[in-house]
Amino acid sequence: MTGRRNVSSASAFEDVVGYSRAVRVGEHVWVSGTTAADPDGGPPVGGDDAYAQTAEALRRVVAALAEVGATPADVVRTRMFVTDIDRWPEVAGAHVEVFGSVRPAATMVEVSRLIAPGLLVEVEADAWVGGR
Repeated sequence: MTGRRNVSSASAFEDVVGYSRAVRVGEHVWVSGTTAADPDGGPPVGGDDAYAQTAEALRRVVAALAEVGATPADVVRTRMFVTDIDRWPEVAGAHVEVFGSVRPAATMVEVSRLIAPGLLVEVEADAWVGGR
């Protein structure tokens, strides 16, 4: 596979901002910053629980990977943006459940806020499917 394949999701932000949930070019996959935002504009999935929001964001990341023929085992890097770094153990707990044995290079940084009120975490992932 050498062409470009874009993956969309139900996020209203995709059309407003002009991006794709994920892009695959050849053996490389990039998954955009993904949150637990409610597609209908309600409170985030998981409420004020950083673990639950991270688990939902990662569920969406894994779904986007699957749409382009990748799996969590293909992920080589993740980036986690959190609005309260003191909650890092909750975020890390959800991350290790998905990527524990994969052990991608990972970054977690605190940011002042995310795109919608109530969001506590946003996750990006990069994958390479050529190692199979």
